[in-house]
Amino acid sequence: MKYNFDLVVNRRNTNSYKWDQTKQLFGDADILPLWVADMDFESPPAVKEALIKRAMQGTYGYTIRSSEYEAAIVNWFARRHGWSLEPAWLADVPGVVTALSLAIDLCSAPGEQVILQSPVYNPFYDVIRLNGRKIAESPLIINNGRYEMDYGHLEQLMKQGAKTMLLCSPHNPVGRVWEREELQKLSELCLKYNVLIISDEIHCDLVLPGYKHIPFASLSEEIAAQTVTATAPTKTFNLPGLQSSFVAISNRELKRRFDDRLKMLSLHSMPYFNVDAVTAAYNDGEEWLDELLVYLQGNVQFAIDYLERHLPQVKAIRPEGTYLLWVDYRNLVGSAEEIKDLMFKQAKVAFTEGSIYGETGLGYIRINYACPRSVLHEALERFCRAAQTKVR
Repeated sequence: MKYNFDLVVNRRNTNSYKWDQTKQLFGDADILPLWVADMDFESPPAVKEALIKRAMQGTYGYTIRSSEYEAAIVNWFARRHGWSLEPAWLADVPGVVTALSLAIDLCSAPGEQVILQSPVYNPFYDVIRLNGRKIAESPLIINNGRYEMDYGHLEQLMKQGAKTMLLCSPHNPVGRVWEREELQKLSELCLKYNVLIISDEIHCDLVLPGYKHIPFASLSEEIAAQTVTATAPTKTFNLPGLQSSFVAISNRELKRRFDDRLKMLSLHSMPYFNVDAVTAAYNDGEEWLDELLVYLQGNVQFAIDYLERHLPQVKAIRPEGTYLLWVDYRNLVGSAEEIKDLMFKQAKVAFTEGSIYGETGLGYIRINYACPRSVLHEALERFCRAAQTKVR
């Protein structure tokens, strides 16, 4: 490989959200953190070079987005996903969760139901509840070790009046990459019942070999007209600290309302470093990403094999996308408190306990495997060694 993903980067004492809060969050500064979803790899060299060059300008004034920035996004999605975006559809936001919250506020009324498919990324619950809406939960179904949508239940919720749905695609935390036929079936329900889809596609580029991400809005012009797509380069290229995300909205009236709300909240300005970093990532980061996906596939196989050999009481669900491994621990311990005690106090490792993703996540943990394999090995070794005390 041209890029060294085995390189261990020391992120402690860098004000890292992931590495510098272990004592505060988990009670021990020596805990190995594989929880929050950022990667422990250096970003593509082109991004680093662009940021250094931008910083060296020395005047950090108000910034506008460039035509090169827009072209980089449009060309990327055409090239990687076969989706023909138009620059006029794009609006920049600080983060995907911000976009989800704004879209719910704009597209539904207080007290209305918003559909989500659990277990799901925990801020989905927050952006519904804190906007004064009600959660309409449609749990995913496990079929032969693979999560699937419950279309019958989705239709029931839509019949009962739910007009907005949050879609997680690819799905965090279960790692599904929805197939075209699955999304097509969902789109038919949305069109039939006039349901607006707010689609979180931040993991769209992190699809493992053998799978393909289908942007929901790319299915048809008709479904695009009632879809808000929220995505970002931040997961793809490990840039979450730049707070750079965007939405794509082809519906002109909805796009105008979204732009007005961004302006009202003064969220329409472009952060100083983002134009150059994002342009460099999309224009010059593709080779890096292709190698990253191969490395991540290797980490998946390593983790699954390791758990099967050393702790067969737990069962990992093979991911199709993201860099998150969803693991069933119910044959090991019986409660969330027990697994947290095992992780934080005995194993000295931090995975994410699954109940934060909804009740259907209870009995599972989420492991972020986007790290050098040596770090992943150490974390799994710590966990399995401590877990042996629980094996009957």
